Amino acid sequence: MPSGNADKIRFAPDGMIYLAPVGGGLVLPTDVGDGVTAPAGFKALGYVSENGVTMTPSIQTTPLPAWQSAAPVLYNVDSAAFQLQATLLEASKLVTETFFGAEWQEVVEDVAGTPTPTGEYRLNLSSLPELKEFAIVVDWKHKTHLWRTVVSRSMVAERGAITLQRTQSQQFELTIDAMDSDGSLGYVLTTEDMSA
Repeated sequence: MPSGNADKIRFAPDGMIYLAPVGGGLVLPTDVGDGVTAPAGFKALGYVSENGVTMTPSIQTTPLPAWQSAAPVLYNVDSAAFQLQATLLEASKLVTETFFGAEWQEVVEDVAGTPTPTGEYRLNLSSLPELKEFAIVVDWKHKTHLWRTVVSRSMVAERGAITLQRTQSQQFELTIDAMDSDGSLGYVLTTEDMSA
């Protein structure tokens, strides 16, 4: 007789990633939301590739052996991490600034002593880039069940390559690491009854 419960299997056919700069009076969401509306102060990163979002919690430990046992008698935590990875599809201002780690500036030229916009924009790639922290929220749902992951402090740890070609859209692959915030890497919220 199977002892599993197929009703507890979950998919994530729909969702969104939201970003907000750390500080400035930002208040992190404490509820799961409605699955549609961005949390206050956050902006949506838009379409994500069909691979969705990968969330990886990890703990590195060191075993403590003892003379009286062939197996470890204790494990000590060396480090803990929480990582998110996604490939973004929209070449929006928010996505491109997050990917390149720099801000767009409108190009102006001097016309008879008057600064005049040229209709072009420039993003400077620094050899000493300033690392920026941001808060991130990932929402997803399965049928009537809503889920939300909130990370109060994070930073882009790795960026993938952009491929420019005729038959494939540009993709912005990001790996984001959570950072410590008073002993927390983040939290997960859901409307599903997890007491059973």
